[in-house]
Amino acid sequence: MTLTGRTRLKIWLVLVVVFVLGCATGVALTGLYRSRASGDRPETRERAMNERFERMRNELSLTEQQTTAVRTILDETRNEYRALRTELRPRFEEPRLKARSRIRALLTPEQQKKFDAMVAQQDAQHDEEQKSKH
Repeated sequence: MTLTGRTRLKIWLVLVVVFVLGCATGVALTGLYRSRASGDRPETRERAMNERFERMRNELSLTEQQTTAVRTILDETRNEYRALRTELRPRFEEPRLKARSRIRALLTPEQQKKFDAMVAQQDAQHDEEQKSKH
């Protein structure tokens, strides 16, 4: 094989390797994006909880009575967590509003308008996420 032929072969090999790596990266990033995008959906969380419960039930070979009791315990615990989040949520609100106020004080009037719009958008997103969780 001549020097020119080897050079062309190397170039083609590099191009193929870059193409394959690009495809692999694209597939990996697509999978990551899809898992992140679907991870916050209530039905996805519910399905994951049920799968974990079923795995535990099967691995421990729970009886019907045990299965009912464990499910009751898990439901009660989930309700306790919800009550705790509801109780603590207002305590998180104060530092967040304080930080926003301090940031806003540093900004020019034009920046404040943009900041207020950003904050409103973030709040709307947060509200939508909270609604979808319940």
